[in-house]
Amino acid sequence: MTAEGFELVIFDCDGVLVDSERIAVQVDALVFADLGCAFTETEIVERLVGSSTEVWRAAVEERLGRPLEEGWEEPYHSWYRDALDARLTVVDGITEALDALTLPSCVASNGGHRWMRRNLARTGLFERFEGRIFSAEDVSRGKPEPDVFLHAARTMGADPARCAVVEDSAYGVRAARAAGMRAFGYAGGLTPAARLAGPGTVVFDDMRELPGLLAAAA
Repeated sequence: MTAEGFELVIFDCDGVLVDSERIAVQVDALVFADLGCAFTETEIVERLVGSSTEVWRAAVEERLGRPLEEGWEEPYHSWYRDALDARLTVVDGITEALDALTLPSCVASNGGHRWMRRNLARTGLFERFEGRIFSAEDVSRGKPEPDVFLHAARTMGADPARCAVVEDSAYGVRAARAAGMRAFGYAGGLTPAARLAGPGTVVFDDMRELPGLLAAAA
């Protein structure tokens, strides 16, 4: 990291900006049970939170012992939508952190554009990031590969070595490191701090601390 510090802060969406992971894990468990391949919520957190569609699907198919049919997910969209509509909030402290942030920022997530737009709009955060939202849909590989972070940095005109990534999952932290970026692991969600820790990663559990941590790490 140079003396000039960071050029860009890249936020994951689910579990970092919007408190959707807790809701999604509960619905995941219901969906898996309905499919006939039960996972406990603990298993979902450990194996699937923050993973790419490919990782998620492979885990389910392994447990099922067969491939998932095309379009299998269609009946379940309303399960997630209804739960999020009823209970979704922003992550505690993120509004204060964003208000205090002076660096350019964007969003880069494994989530699809439609779901991110919906969730960010529902929580009043969409306008803060409009035009600066990147999805694994935009690249060939999702996290834990670095593609979406590198795509975000390239589009924003930032040097990856001078980007900070705020993540709440082990997959996301791995992707940030693979991109050559500095990872900040938010441990106030579902993923334990120990699973976020690693070389160069700053682990924290209060979003209000983020602006100070970014300044100290630059």
